[in-house]
Formats: sequence, C-alpha cells, structure tokens
Amino acid sequence: MFTIEHEFDATVIILVDEGATHLQEDVTINAFEDCVTLEQYDPRADRVDKITLSLAQVRDLTAALDLPEGVYRLRRKGA
Repeated sequence: MFTIEHEFDATVIILVDEGATHLQEDVTINAFEDCVTLEQYDPRADRVDKITLSLAQVRDLTAALDLPEGVYRLRRKGA
C-alpha cells in the first residue's frame, strides 16, 4: 500500500509494508524540484535514516530496474 500527497514544495509518497511477517518500517519519499529523499525509521537505533538522491541518480535507478546485470551509462538523445 502507498499514499501520495502533493505539498507546497514536494510530492510525498509513503510506502507501507503490508504482510503477515517480517514487516519493515514505512518508507517516506520526498520528491523535490532538485532531489529526492528517502527516509525510514530504524527502531534498533531509534532514529530516522535519510538518503538523498540527485535527479540523475533517480533517472539511473529507474533505468536500472529494467536492465540485466552490467555497467551502464545513460545518454541523452542526440548526445
């Protein structure tokens, strides 16, 4: 399950892990104009871990989800 909210400066997506066993904490994704952040609460450390991705990294991640093993470099059309 997930939720989507559009706020003033970001689109916020929350991923909820549903299932019978071994559930993970919710993941909050904040999509800003210049970056994307991912946050997840770590109950063992009692803190929220945060990762920031540039838009280029998000583009590469999106492409990587549909590719086999290997090393890749994306190029813009016409480049």
